[in-house]
Amino acid sequence: MNILDLCDEILLIILQKLNNIDVLYSLVGVESKLDKLACDSLFTTSIDLTSISSSEDNRSITNPILERFYTEILPRIQHNIQCLTLDSILINNVLEIGNYSKLCRLILVNLKYSDISDIFSGS
Repeated sequence: MNILDLCDEILLIILQKLNNIDVLYSLVGVESKLDKLACDSLFTTSIDLTSISSSEDNRSITNPILERFYTEILPRIQHNIQCLTLDSILINNVLEIGNYSKLCRLILVNLKYSDISDIFSGS
């Protein structure tokens, strides 16, 4: 039996046990059934990119991951995102991607007091 032979409901139960960032990164664009499930609102309403952007030790590893989120994943799921958690260094890249029509909560981590006026004035 292949994992793709499982019904969508069973696959969703399995995928819900995993981190949604891992699900999105691993399954979007891989296979149509898994792609559709990964883009489900279960995995796309709350996105926390701090786990892949905050570690200086992994900066060389995380750049390709972030690039894939910028170019492939966020543009596809932006209409579902209600809560977005970002390291403050990512705010410009992420918010320029598109229109987050359902976004009602933005959490900025590691925000420097000196950067506040630049962010909110659009500089």
